[in-house]
Amino acid sequence: MSKYFATHHRVNFPMLLRVMGWLLMIESAFMLVPLVTCLIYGESDYMAFLITVTVTFAAGALMTFCIRPSYSSMAKREGFLLTALVWILFSCFGMLPFLMCSTPLTLSDAFFETMSGFTTTGATVFESVESLSHGINMWRCLTQWIGGMGIILFTLAVLPMLNHSGGMQMFNAEVTGITHEKLRPRISQTAKGLWAVYFVLSAALCLLLWIGPMDFFDSVCHALSSMSTGGFSTRDDSVAAWDSTYIKIVLTIFMFLGGVNFALIYKAGTGNFKGLLHNDTLKAYLRIILCMYIAFAVTIAINGQANSISSVTIDPLFQIITTISSTGLTVSNFENWGSFIIALLFILMFFGACAGSTSGGAKVDRLLYLLKNTNNELYRSIHPNSIRSVRINDSIIPPETVDKVIAFLCIYVMIIALGGMVLTALNIPLVDAFFSSFSCVSNIGLGAGVTGYGGSFEVIPPAGKWILSILMLTGRLEIFTVLVLFTPAFWSK
Repeated sequence: MSKYFATHHRVNFPMLLRVMGWLLMIESAFMLVPLVTCLIYGESDYMAFLITVTVTFAAGALMTFCIRPSYSSMAKREGFLLTALVWILFSCFGMLPFLMCSTPLTLSDAFFETMSGFTTTGATVFESVESLSHGINMWRCLTQWIGGMGIILFTLAVLPMLNHSGGMQMFNAEVTGITHEKLRPRISQTAKGLWAVYFVLSAALCLLLWIGPMDFFDSVCHALSSMSTGGFSTRDDSVAAWDSTYIKIVLTIFMFLGGVNFALIYKAGTGNFKGLLHNDTLKAYLRIILCMYIAFAVTIAINGQANSISSVTIDPLFQIITTISSTGLTVSNFENWGSFIIALLFILMFFGACAGSTSGGAKVDRLLYLLKNTNNELYRSIHPNSIRSVRINDSIIPPETVDKVIAFLCIYVMIIALGGMVLTALNIPLVDAFFSSFSCVSNIGLGAGVTGYGGSFEVIPPAGKWILSILMLTGRLEIFTVLVLFTPAFWSK
C-alpha cells in the first residue's frame, strides 16, 4: 500500500532524472555528427562540439548511473513533466556549440536558435548562415530532424525499458494530434515504425537532392530540415540560391509527405492502402491545397505576376506546401503577389497540416472537427430536439473529444494574442509583435520581414526571445502538455 501511495501521489523525480540522463547521452551521440563534419572540413569549431559532447555525455552518465530510484514506474504526471523538461534540457545543452563556436551567440540568442531548431520552427537569429561553419549548419539542421519526429518518440524506440514505464503517456504528450493510434502492440514498436518511415523518407530526399544541383553537404542539411518541416537552410537565399525547378519539385513532394500523418504512410508502406484512401483528414488536406492553389494562381495572374509558367505552377504550389506544412522555406518574393495571398498564407499557417505529422499549426484534423461540429450546431438551432454526432472516418467522435478540440483552438488563439501583447510591452511594433507570436506558436518561423520589421529574429530584444522560445515549445507540444504543469491539480495529491 505504501508503494502504491508513493507511485500515485508523488512525482517520481529520481526516475525522471535517470531517464533524462539517458536522453542526454543520446543527444551527445547526435552531436558527434557535426563534430565529424568540422573535422572533415578542417574547421576550428570542432573544439566547441568536442567540449559539448564531453559535457553532455558526462552529465547524462552521472544522472543515469549515480541516481538509484526506489521504484521505476512512471504515471501520467511523470509523462507530462518528462516530455516538457526534456525539450528544455536538450535546448540547454544543445545551445552550447552556439556559445563557443567561431561566430558565438549571446545566451538568449543561442537558446532561441536551439529551441527553434528542436521545435522545427525555423526562426533564426543569424543574419548570414553562409558565414557559419559546416559543423554549425549541420547541427542547426540536425536539431530540426531530431525534434521533427520527437525526442521522446526516439527514446521510446531505443529504450525498451520505457515501454512499461509511462511510455504511452509520453507518447500521447509529445506526438501531435487529437487521438493517437498504436501501430503495433508495444509502444516501442510503434515508435520504431514511425522513425523507420521518417528515416527512409529523409534518406530518399537526400539522395534525390544530391542527384540535382546540390552537393552532398547541402543535400543532407536540406533533407534533415525539409523532412522535419523545419526550414533551416545553408544559404542566405534559402532554396532560391540554386534557382532549380527540379529542387523545388522534389522539396514540394517531400514537404507534402511531411505534412501527412506518418501512421498512414507506415500503413501504406506495409500494403494497407485502405486507411490512406478513406481518411477524412487526408482528403481535407488535399482539398485545401487544391483550393488554395486555384486562388493563388488566379490572384497571381490578376496582379500581373504571371511572368513564366513556373510562376503560376510550381512557385505558388511550393509556397502553399511550405506554409501549410510549417516548413517555411522560400523560393520567391511572395509579398509581390498581393495582400490577399498574404491573408491566405495566414490561414495556412494557423491550421497547418495533418496531426501525427512533423508540421506545426493547429492541424487540419481540428479544423475538420470544428466545421462538422459547427454544422451540427447550426442544424440544432433549427431542429433543437435532434441528436447529431461528429463523424470522422465513419466513426462517431465522443463529445468530450470535440469539447477538447474546441477548447484547444480557443486557448491556441488566446496564447497567440497574449504573446503578442507581451511583446508589445517590449516596444516591438504591434503588427510585428503579433506576427512573431503567431509564427512561433504555429512553429513556422517565417521572419518578421513579412511585416517589414526585419530580416531575422535577431532584432527582437533578449526578453522577447525568451518569450518566443516558450511559445515555440508550447506550440510544438500542443499547449496542454505545457499548460497542465501550471495547474494546481497536477501537483496536488
